[in-house]
Amino acid sequence: MNAVETAEDEARSGKGATRPFAPYEWMIAGRYLRSRRKEAFISVIAGFSFAGIMLGVATLIIVMAVMNGFRNELLGKILGINGHMLVQPVDLALTDYDPVAKRLEGVPEVMAAIPFVEGQALVSGPAASLGGLVRGVQERDLRRIPLIAETIQRGTLDNFDDGTGVAIGSRLAQNLGVTVGDHITILSPNGSVTPMGITPRRKSYPVSAIFEIGMSEYDGTFVFMPITEAQAYFNMEGRATGIELYVADPDRVGLLRAAVEEGAGRPTFVTDWRQRNVTFFSALEVERNVMFIILTLIVIVAALNIISGLIMLVKDKGRDIAILRTMGATRGAVMRIFLITGASIGCVGTIAGFLLGLVVCWNIESIRQFISWMTATELFDPTLYFLSRLPADIDNGETVTVLIMALALSLLATLYPAWRAARLDPVEALRYE
Repeated sequence: MNAVETAEDEARSGKGATRPFAPYEWMIAGRYLRSRRKEAFISVIAGFSFAGIMLGVATLIIVMAVMNGFRNELLGKILGINGHMLVQPVDLALTDYDPVAKRLEGVPEVMAAIPFVEGQALVSGPAASLGGLVRGVQERDLRRIPLIAETIQRGTLDNFDDGTGVAIGSRLAQNLGVTVGDHITILSPNGSVTPMGITPRRKSYPVSAIFEIGMSEYDGTFVFMPITEAQAYFNMEGRATGIELYVADPDRVGLLRAAVEEGAGRPTFVTDWRQRNVTFFSALEVERNVMFIILTLIVIVAALNIISGLIMLVKDKGRDIAILRTMGATRGAVMRIFLITGASIGCVGTIAGFLLGLVVCWNIESIRQFISWMTATELFDPTLYFLSRLPADIDNGETVTVLIMALALSLLATLYPAWRAARLDPVEALRYE
């Protein structure tokens, strides 16, 4: 019986056998990871594999965080100003909007019910004339909309109901060339009926407040005025366009529909934010899933680099494997050595990518501003992306999924090369030299 067979028999019988993942296995794996001059090419492949895993994990975390932040910011802005549910009349005009709003606020989970009058008009200032969305609300209701009440840049909402002043968005004020105290002119095609036909209605209003929501589309179009003034301007005396509801949990609007319809106490047509924005948010969800799949390919390519690097390492270490087997190392020990070697690249790369992703996500806006300054370009144009800043919202569940996926791919990539090393016959290994 030769020495190799004796070592194998002893390992099987437990004589001289060591426990799995013994210190010497880690030591040998660590030596294989360290670069030597004759193994420089293999070390370069290992370095590329490490960089690929790190960049793949970091890119996945950053992109998913930015897309989550983009969705959450848009959702917060859209729902913050448009409400979670919209109640509109079916048969008769909504003249009893105040009693209906009070009944709706008595429905469980309904935080606020805000009647409003809405119409489109042409808004003119010294610098330009732009299309705007004019919305009439009561002062107490306007103060209950945090995106408006808490983002007033200039002016005030005091005595809003008593005057004829309006509150406009910062981007609209900038485009029109006005500030607090200046006047804007609102022109509506639905004006007074005369023997010559309908004449457009034109009226001038002072700007009493300027707000900045942070969403360019809203900051550039919305004009808020007292509800009584809006009723008079749009020929809707004593009527409201609808009632917007703000609920405690926007994801439960479907369960509240029946209670809201019953609480209204009259025939109504109820729509929620998901129905009004179904195309927009569905497109965001599809884009998010596709980006996840595409960026996962980066991690898979890096895992394939681990396979090629380990296969070359196995061929290069054929003599070492033969010596280890002759000294009594089992096939399992050899397999674990190369398993540790490959998995170390993947695990360290995953951890480094995780840390890099966190650092970039925490400083994403500063990085954007720096790159914009370096390139003298607008990297995140608010007019195209709706938001005035680049958001990043790290989801713990998604991050853990990315880490588990990267670790699993790194581990799977080492199985075949490690199995080949374990199956290598000592005599054949010596022939490679």
